Amino acid sequence: LISSATKSLRMETEILEKKLQDAQMKLAEKDGDREKEIQSLKRLISELEFQLTMEKSNNESFLDKLRKEIKHKSDELEKLSQEKTQLIHSLSQVQEENSLLQDTVRRECEERFELTAALGRAREQVLELRRLSGTLP
Repeated sequence: LISSATKSLRMETEILEKKLQDAQMKLAEKDGDREKEIQSLKRLISELEFQLTMEKSNNESFLDKLRKEIKHKSDELEKLSQEKTQLIHSLSQVQEENSLLQDTVRRECEERFELTAALGRAREQVLELRRLSGTLP
């Protein structure tokens, strides 16, 4: 009876040991697969980190270019604004000078008209005097 029980226990132990070995082999395979997956994910993470670094670098470079361009355009705009202010000031002076010249021309024309009228009256008076003097002995 003991021999039979021992034999039965040994068989059971062998079966259990075989199941344990199978389970250990499956576990080792799963560990190997998991390790491969971990390595693959680490490589993917490294690649993505590299791409992210490159994108950051490209973005920084692009932003620097944009900042420089904005600064250049801002300086250019400031210069053009100053030129515009100067041109407006010059235009104002020219308009003022033009107005003064027009006023001067108007006054001179009025004077000329008055002088022409006075000359005409003087001629008439001279002619009148000549006629009068021509009738006198």
